[in-house]
Amino acid sequence: MDLRKKLNNKIIYYVAIFAVGVFFFGYNSVSAATLQINSNSITMSQGGIMTLSVVLNSEGVAINNAEAKIVFPKDLLEVVSVSKSGSVFSLWIEEPTYSNITGTITFNGGIPTPGFNGQSGTVLFIVVKAKTAGQADLIFSDATVRANDGLGTNVLNSKNGKTITITSKVEYAPTETPAVAPSILALQIISPTHPDPNKWYAVSSAKFNWNVPKDITAVRLLVGKIPNAIPTITYTTPINSKEIADLADGIWYFSVRLKNSAGWGAVSRFRFQIDTAKPSSFNITEIIRKDLIEPKASFIFDAKDDVSGIDHYEIQIDGGNAQIWNDDGTKTYTTTVLESGKHVLIAKAVDKAGNSLASSAEFVIESLNSPTITEYPKDLQSGEPLIVRGSTFSNSKVTIWLQKEKDDPKSFIVQSDQDGKFTFTADEKLGDGIYRLWAEVIDARGAKSLPSEKITIAIAKPAILRVGSWAVNLLAIIIPLVALIFVLLFIVWYGWHKFSLLRKRIRKEVREVESTLHRAFDTLKEDIREQIKLLEKTRGRRQLTEEEDKIVKQLKEDLDTAENFVKKEIEDIKKEVK
Repeated sequence: MDLRKKLNNKIIYYVAIFAVGVFFFGYNSVSAATLQINSNSITMSQGGIMTLSVVLNSEGVAINNAEAKIVFPKDLLEVVSVSKSGSVFSLWIEEPTYSNITGTITFNGGIPTPGFNGQSGTVLFIVVKAKTAGQADLIFSDATVRANDGLGTNVLNSKNGKTITITSKVEYAPTETPAVAPSILALQIISPTHPDPNKWYAVSSAKFNWNVPKDITAVRLLVGKIPNAIPTITYTTPINSKEIADLADGIWYFSVRLKNSAGWGAVSRFRFQIDTAKPSSFNITEIIRKDLIEPKASFIFDAKDDVSGIDHYEIQIDGGNAQIWNDDGTKTYTTTVLESGKHVLIAKAVDKAGNSLASSAEFVIESLNSPTITEYPKDLQSGEPLIVRGSTFSNSKVTIWLQKEKDDPKSFIVQSDQDGKFTFTADEKLGDGIYRLWAEVIDARGAKSLPSEKITIAIAKPAILRVGSWAVNLLAIIIPLVALIFVLLFIVWYGWHKFSLLRKRIRKEVREVESTLHRAFDTLKEDIREQIKLLEKTRGRRQLTEEEDKIVKQLKEDLDTAENFVKKEIEDIKKEVK
C-alpha cells in the first residue's frame, strides 16, 4: 500500500512538473549538469566519523529534479545518518534513505519553477563511520538530473563519486587523547551559512546546527584554524546551534563533542572557508601587436587574491554582454575578431567567494586600406549588364554593396586575384533608376576595411523605348478618355431620345383625354340643359317654387364654372407637354 501511494505521488509530481515547465519554458534540450560527492578529507581512521555532501552543479541550466542511487562498500563503511536539512530541494518524491545491509543510499528530490540554477547546490548530507581499514569507493550506480523544461529532460553530464582511504590507526590532536564514550553515535553538523566545506563564502558570520540526543548532558564547542583541535568550551546545558560573528578570512574548523552518562563522545568537525575581501590587485596589460590591423588583441591579466584565489574573469568589450573566461594558466586573454576602431575592454577578476575587482584597458584596431573602384559605367541602359572593376589586397574577400535610391542595399561577395584585381558583374538585369555602389574588403585574418568611395550609376531605358513608352502612356490616357466621352454622349442621346418618345406619348394621351373629356362634358352639359328646359316648361304651366327657381339658377352657374375649369386645366396640360 505504501509502495502504491509513493508511486502515485511520483506520477502526480512529474505530471505537475511537466505542465508547469511546458507553460513557462517550452522545450530546451541540453546536457550539462554534474552530481558529485564532496568531503573535507579523503582519509579517515578506523572507527572515525566523516560528513559527506552530495552536490549538484547545474552548469547554467535550470534544474527541477534529481534522483540517484549511491553504492558504498558495506564491509568498510556504515551510514550513520542522511539529512536533507539545507538542501536545495524542497519537494521529496522519495525521502533520502539508506541501507547498511545492501550498501545503498537513495533519494529523489525536486524544486518548483523556476528550479535551481547554480554551481554548488547541496542535495543532502551523509554521515558515515569507518568499520575497517581499506579503500572505500562511493559511486553513483544510477542517477538522473532533470531540466526545468517541462519535459523532464535528463541533463546529467557526469557523476563523480568519492574514494576514502580508511587507516587502521586513529590519530588525535597532541593536546589531548580523548576517551570516547561508545554509546554516543557520530554527530552531523550542518551550516546554513556555509553549507559546502569545499566552497568559499563572502560571509563573516557562521551558523551551525546539530542534533542533540535526549541522554546528552553537556556539549563542548570550539572554532579555530587547527584541524584536529579538541573542543574546550563546555555548555552544561546542551545546545544544538551556535552562531559566531565577525570571523576573519581563512579556513576554519568548527568542532562539537557531546557527553552522556558514559562520558565524552568522539569529536565531530565541520570545515568552512571565509573570504570577504576582493582581490588585492588586478592589472591588464595589452600585448604589443606588430601589425595594428590585426583584428584580435591579446592582454595579460595579472590578478592576485591572497585568500581564496582567483576563480574566473568576467569580460565585457564595448558595452556588450559579459563573458566568463577561465585562465588556462598563461594569464593571456585574446579577443575575438573585432571591427576596426577604438575599443574598451572592462574585466572583473572574481575570487572563489564571489568578490571581484575591476580593471579596464583601451585599444585600437586599425582598418585595412579601402578598395579602389577603377572602372564602372556612369550611365547604363536598362537590360545591359553592370560590370565594375577595382583593386585591393591580393586573395581577399571583397563585399560589393549596391543600393537603388532609397531601397536597402544588397551585398555581393567577389574574390580578388593574386594581383588584387576584382570584377563584379550583376547577376540580374537592373531596372532603371539611380544606383550607388561601394566596396569593403576582409583579409584572411578577418581584418576589415572602411567602405570605399561611393559611386553613382544612372540606369535608363533606350531613347526609342522611352519615346514608345511615352506614347503608350499617353495613349493609355487618351483612349479611355475618348471612350468615356463617347459613352457619355451615347447616354445623353439615349436619354433625350427616350424623353422625346415619352413626351410624344404624353401629347397623344393629352389629346385623347381632351377629346374624351369634351365628349363627356358635352353629354353632361346637354343633360343639364334638358333638365333646365324641363324646369322652364314647368314655369309656363305654373309658378316655380322658390326652391326650384334656385336650382335652375345654380345649375346654370355650375355648368358655366365647370366648362371654364375644364378648358383651363386642358390648356395647362398642353403647355407642360410642349
